[in-house]
Amino acid sequence: MSTIDTRSEQRVRSQGRLAAGLLAALAVLAVVLVLGIGFGARFLAPGEVWSGLVDSGSPYYRIVHEMRLPRTLLGLLVGLALGLAGAIMQALTRNPLADPGLLGINAGASAAVATAAAFLGIATFSGYVWFALIGAAIVTALVYAVGGGRAATPARLALAGAALNATLYSYVSAVLLAHTESVEAMRFWTVGSLASADFPTIHRVLPFILAGLLLALATARPLNALALGDDAARALGARPGVIRVLVIVAVTLLCGAATAACGPIIFVGLLIPHLVRPFTGPDLRWMLPYTAVLSPVLLVGADVLGRVLGSPGELQVGVVTAVLGGPLFLYLVRVVK
Repeated sequence: MSTIDTRSEQRVRSQGRLAAGLLAALAVLAVVLVLGIGFGARFLAPGEVWSGLVDSGSPYYRIVHEMRLPRTLLGLLVGLALGLAGAIMQALTRNPLADPGLLGINAGASAAVATAAAFLGIATFSGYVWFALIGAAIVTALVYAVGGGRAATPARLALAGAALNATLYSYVSAVLLAHTESVEAMRFWTVGSLASADFPTIHRVLPFILAGLLLALATARPLNALALGDDAARALGARPGVIRVLVIVAVTLLCGAATAACGPIIFVGLLIPHLVRPFTGPDLRWMLPYTAVLSPVLLVGADVLGRVLGSPGELQVGVVTAVLGGPLFLYLVRVVK
């Protein structure tokens, strides 16, 4: 057998393994979504969950459709958004520590929303989502510029993001303290929560996240080329400047919409790409679909864990992801050069 035939056979086997792994990840996601609907003040068995989903006469129908299902679907969308945003940010900046929360992008969206709520009296998703998008866009561009642009190093980006993160969250805290009445509803929002999820919020956030998803997937092949350097990317037909703009737009849509919907949640965009990469390799054509499937597993799973550990109350999902992601971040800080 020739070398070409051997390589072709290995490629086919690798593609088959990745496809099988993606199907397994989808199965895990389905299980976690069922758990997300099942856990709450009263546990619902899988049969009861199914009855509540499809039978309007079921005693569980109202529980599922008014409380559990919106919360789980919002967790699905927000997890997907934050995971994809982290993956394409890491690819663009070549920074394994890139994460929407750690680099201050979520903080930028939060600061813009806090400003809108405190000074303009805006208190609905449809009103402040635009402020969240603007805040996310400004901070994304600012971190990239301050960190050195194309010459950015992981350390410089992390430092720029940490500085902006601290400054913006200090501003948000000051606004909350000074305008307690106008931003009372934001107190749980600021730690990252799915508790107030409803179908109107899902309907409003969906177009932004879908647009960001399509843009992120469209950049997979160009980002693969850009990883070889700007000159090599141009030789392969890619346009580095356009790629960077598209990634920034995608990150803005994903992070802005996710933060507007449920507040700033960190570490999802850092954890999942690192867990996926050893299996998929650096090829974003496989890495992004895996990230899109497994990031909601983390977020919805963390929400379920928060309900279990905090029973009869709950721990907000932003707190749980911070606790889970902190040790990994400390490990990555030690090993990343």
